[in-house]
Amino acid sequence: MKYIDEFRDNKIARSLIGQIKGAIDPGHDYIFMEVCGTHTMAVFKFGLKDMLPGNVKLLSGPGCPVCVTADSYIDTAIEYASQEGVAIATFGDMLRVPGAKSSLEKERAKGADIRVVYSCLDAVKMAEEEPDKKVIFLGVGFETTAPTIAASIIEAKSKGLKNFYVFSAHKTMPFALRALLGDESLKLDGLMLPGHVSTIIGSRPYGFIASEFGIPCSITGFEPIDILDGILKLVRQCQKRKADVEIQYDRVVHEEGNKKAQRVIEDVFEPCDVEWRGLGVIPNSGLKIRESFSDFDSEKVFSVVPRKVRSGNKGCICAGVLRGAKTPLDCKLFKRECTPENPKGACMVSSEGTCAAYYKYGKG
Repeated sequence: MKYIDEFRDNKIARSLIGQIKGAIDPGHDYIFMEVCGTHTMAVFKFGLKDMLPGNVKLLSGPGCPVCVTADSYIDTAIEYASQEGVAIATFGDMLRVPGAKSSLEKERAKGADIRVVYSCLDAVKMAEEEPDKKVIFLGVGFETTAPTIAASIIEAKSKGLKNFYVFSAHKTMPFALRALLGDESLKLDGLMLPGHVSTIIGSRPYGFIASEFGIPCSITGFEPIDILDGILKLVRQCQKRKADVEIQYDRVVHEEGNKKAQRVIEDVFEPCDVEWRGLGVIPNSGLKIRESFSDFDSEKVFSVVPRKVRSGNKGCICAGVLRGAKTPLDCKLFKRECTPENPKGACMVSSEGTCAAYYKYGKG
């Protein structure tokens, strides 16, 4: 790669679309799911759906970490924020995610100490500079962000900090995909796998998708040319009737992944069961802080039981959207009661959310 323009070149895009048209069976519908929220946004931003043949259809999946964060996690974070001397540090896209009855943004407006940071190390610095505050960082994300948050815990330990904690809601993608593919109502011809996550874990953890489920996979980059090339690879696998895990994003992703990042994750975290919005509790799909770092685990240090309340987001179909069972156009709240200014569900809040993509760019 020399310049970003190479991956947005109109002539190359038209050539790839021509190759896709030449490779498909006109009498067959091809349903591909882009797992990553960044893929979803790129598909809509560049109008790729309208460029593809009508029988090549794209579905959005559960690849937005903010979107799949459960109500219970938000409710617990709000309970933390209500405690004396506690400051919540979070990335900005978590502020407006609705819990059962409130959001971090609303609680901050009421006076809770909730601050936006741009790095988990910013939260470590907060704890260092304000020793009288108990700083809880909201650790949300997939394998992509887990190494940096693990590193922040190691950094806090090396500094001897006694007031820095992480509330971990990290999730791992392969187990979620296994749960998703277990839904017999979801008929997929291929998966466009996430480039960011795969930079860390490599391609091997996805092998079961091809071997057990017979579904073609392409680990794909995020520019228009990447995505069209990824789709072409999926179409060709379908035509050959031979499922494989191909790496389209080979300028970044390698089969073995990033070994150093994997070691940091393994040093600090261990697998656990975790709840995904839309998918329920998936065994071993989460990452919890190991006992050796338990002094930095908010769940071990703070005694908080979220109040059991019914969700106030009646009519929200985020759960179905995240499973690929529905689109935002099926939602009665979409663009009426649910907007970016007044989100009723997480899929409208996140910059990678499917509802946000439909709202901003239309049908794509």
